[in-house]
Parts: sequence; C-alpha cells; structure tokens
Amino acid sequence: MQCDGHLFLFTNARRNRLKLVVYDGSGLWVCAKKLDKGCFWWPDADRTVKKIVLSHEELMLLLGGIDLKQAKPRRWHRVTHSAEPDELRNPA
Repeated sequence: MQCDGHLFLFTNARRNRLKLVVYDGSGLWVCAKKLDKGCFWWPDADRTVKKIVLSHEELMLLLGGIDLKQAKPRRWHRVTHSAEPDELRNPA
C-alpha cells in the first residue's frame, strides 16, 4: 500500500469528533476522539479543495486545541518539501 507514513484525519459537521486512520504496514489503525465541550479549530478551506495537507506540527496544534488561523510559523521555522502542490497546503 502506498499510504505508509500518511495519516488521514476526518471530522464531523459539528467538529467535536475526530477520527484518525493510519496504515502501519500490516493493517489500519483507527483512533477517535470526542470532545465533551467545545470543538476542534479545523483549518478553513475552499469548497473545491478535497483535502488539506497538515504538517505534523499543525496536527499537534489542532489536537491540542490551537486555532491554526491564529498560529504563525517563525522565520526560522524549517521548510518541508512535499510532493503535494502548494495550493493544498494549509496557509496557516
């Protein structure tokens, strides 16, 4: 399977639940989280975009309850090179 190392994250309409799916080479792991109060600050995206690519730092911020629209990487922040086109990357 070509998805080794990739995580797939899904949310419901109210954004109070997340499901994370990862392939570890032998099968799929499914992790879920439901918030008792509040919601996850999901990144904004145009309706034409089918997926949003997050760095591992952005994923940790999202899971930690940080609004990605408010977070800004510093100039010294490392640049990751991805096979994904720039328009799919989260602008945060």
